[in-house]
Parts: sequence; structure tokens; C-alpha cells
Amino acid sequence: MLQDGYGRTITNLRISVTDRCNLRCVYCMPANPEWMPQPEILSFEEIERIARVAVSLGITDFRITGGEPTARKDLPELMRRVVAVPGVKDVAMTTNGILLKKLAQPLWDAGLRRINISLDTLRGEKFVHIARRDGFRETWEGIEEADRVGFRPLKINMVVMRGVNDDEIVDFAEMARTRPWQIRYIEFMPLDGDGTWTRDQVVPAREILGRIHEKWPLDLVADGPLSDPARIFRFEDGKGDIGMIASVSEPFCSACDRIRVTPDGKLRTCLFSTWETDLKGPMRAGASDDELRAIVRGAVAKKEAGHGINDPDFVKPVRAMYAIGG
Repeated sequence: MLQDGYGRTITNLRISVTDRCNLRCVYCMPANPEWMPQPEILSFEEIERIARVAVSLGITDFRITGGEPTARKDLPELMRRVVAVPGVKDVAMTTNGILLKKLAQPLWDAGLRRINISLDTLRGEKFVHIARRDGFRETWEGIEEADRVGFRPLKINMVVMRGVNDDEIVDFAEMARTRPWQIRYIEFMPLDGDGTWTRDQVVPAREILGRIHEKWPLDLVADGPLSDPARIFRFEDGKGDIGMIASVSEPFCSACDRIRVTPDGKLRTCLFSTWETDLKGPMRAGASDDELRAIVRGAVAKKEAGHGINDPDFVKPVRAMYAIGG
């Protein structure tokens, strides 16, 4: 069992397999990011080893992230390795969907069963504004292919930004009613690469729910674990459900059960950590599994009580989301 200094048991590890991405979303990275040199990125063997060490510490659930994870060459092979680690119970992936048209089936064949796809608008011209790239058609085709392959529930992540896409909140909710998909609304967090985040851009979860509830009444589904970042709401008439991730207005930090590893092998105990613990260096210097376990335990013991976004002295992380794994 892996516990932090506040008694929280850590069972979830997010592994970022690359910092590279085929989009430049405004809430994630700068317009002209600087990629890490390839030798600094963890190898498949190093990622698999970290997964094995994590399982030996009691971690059972994994999420593969980026950057954009499908930009990592031979990702299905890496997925196969992680899924096959003895003791792994669940592996999920977050992606922008652009390459899923060709990768959804190979990833399914590799053992992946859960997937979240980022889509922040249903309008092509607005997609270009948010992502700084024209990829709406490819993303939509990727979603449809993932649906065809059989990923269930297929989760669509929408980062809601006031004055940008909040006028589409109800449009996304309608998709949850007409498709076998779960729409997950995410409050805009201060991890943008350009450092332009302000609190007035955040659309609080209560407001998002209120807009949907006016058209289609919702009921809270109260059977999810406290550590799940998303609260699930079901339409009263039973036609689908939505998820709400209120990381800014209603953080779930007191029940957080996750840690993450960056593409260059740094352990972060919080998405908003201002410090990191190196795993890659010791691994490449010949550290044993016992030594790696000790490093992980030491870092987790110092896990933050919360992300501190609402504290008056909040300090943004030095690295943007693409470089640390969303």
C-alpha cells in the first residue's frame, strides 16, 4: 500500500509517453512549444519498468497521456506491454482523437478498453481558434472509429472557457442524450502554456449544470468513488449521463489517489506541483527496483494537501500541461 502524509492511498498512475502533439490547444501549450530531445523521453522498457514498480507498491490503475499519446511511435506495442504487466487492473488513455481513425482498432487489439477524447467545440472554425490547427474532421472521424471499435463508455472531454465555447454546453449535452457517449465538462485550469489563464475565464460547474438542467433536468448519480474527479449526473428521463470535473470550484484533493510521471521521467504528486522527483536518472544509473520504490515512497510522502488554485499565494507550475501529462 502506498500512502501519502495525509493518509490517502495512491492507486492511480498517469504516465505521459510524449510531450509532442499535433495540436496547440490554448489551454495546454504555447503556440510554439519546445519539444524535449528524444533521448530524454522514457523508452518503452523504462515505462514498462515504472509500471511494474508501481504495481508492486499497490497501484492498479493507469492512464496513458501526452502531449498526444498517439503521436508516440508504435503506441499499440507500448499499450500491450503496460496492459500485460501482472497486477494491472485498468488502463485508460486520453487523446485528441486525430489519429484514432487508424489507431483505435490496433489499440483495442493491444488490450485498451477505456478512452477519453478531447473535443472542445462542434464548430470547425472554432476548433481552429482553440487548437491552432485544422483538425476537426480528423477528430470526429477518430471518435466515430473508436465508437465503432467498441470503446464503452466512450468519454468526450470538453474544457469549458467563458467567451470561447461556453455557448456550446447544451449542444454537447445533447450528444450525451443521442449517442452512447459520456460528455465530461472540465473547468478551465491554470496550466496553459502561454500563461494567460484568469479566473474570469472559468465557467463553474454549478453554472454548467444549471444551463443543462434548464433544458433537461439532471439527477446526481451518487455511487462513484470519492477519488473520481468526475461527478456523474444522469438525465431524469434516463437518456444518458454527463460528467462534471470541477477542479477549480469544487476540488476533490482530499480524496486524490493519483500521481503522474512526465515524458522525461519525473514523478509529480500533483498536476500543479512546483517540484518533481527524478526516476529516469536513477534508472539509467542502475538503480534497483527496491531503490526506485524507496524514491517513489519518499516523494508520495510529501504529496501536497491540495492543488492550491484558490489560495491567494497560488503559484502556477513552471511547465505547461503538455510537458507534464494532462
